[in-house]
Amino acid sequence: MGNRGPKPKPKVKIKWSSDFAYAIGLITTDGNLSPDGRHINLTSKDIEQVKNFQKALGINYKIGKKSRGSGKEKKYFVVQFGDMFFYKFLNGIGLYKAKSKMIGPVKIPKKYFFDFLRGVFDGDGYSYSYWDKRWRSSFMIYIGFVSASRTFIDWLQNNIFEELTIWGHITTAKKKSQYFQLKYSKHEAIKIFRKLYYSNQVMHLSRKRLKIKRALDIVGEKLL
Repeated sequence: MGNRGPKPKPKVKIKWSSDFAYAIGLITTDGNLSPDGRHINLTSKDIEQVKNFQKALGINYKIGKKSRGSGKEKKYFVVQFGDMFFYKFLNGIGLYKAKSKMIGPVKIPKKYFFDFLRGVFDGDGYSYSYWDKRWRSSFMIYIGFVSASRTFIDWLQNNIFEELTIWGHITTAKKKSQYFQLKYSKHEAIKIFRKLYYSNQVMHLSRKRLKIKRALDIVGEKLL
């Protein structure tokens, strides 16, 4: 009988923590699980995001660049690695190949839900603010989460409600395909911001946190 070579070893230490939950949030939004049952990759226009991802999982692989769609310019950063043990773990918590429209609830320990949500926000979330001219001295602030899966958006809404007793609202939009947005305004948004950034040490995408901080400064609110 021939020698089959060394057995594969896990590359990611599977242990829940703030950083690990954040990485799972990034995979949920910007990650891709290959059909081969082994490879995982993360693509982002922010190199900081890819570096955070590697740090959160305790891995260190070469970061490449790629284009998206029909574009030729390689302006996206990507890291890919193979780990069948981690891949199976992701399947076990609800993440699969071709997950964009099919994703539902993700099995996240309640303790780390907002770390996971911060990863989701850094992947497919947004915030914006503006002065509303209809009312004097009215500064509006919003946070939103986007997904092609209504089931996933409903799950996020329910979990946020359980923790903060705020409901937000869901809208449907369409560009190339249909997608859903879960949005919160002003006081609800501020509650979420404070849960996402409960410490200035938590892993995050700098440009998104800075944008939020500047908006909150205008209304006299602070992040840690």
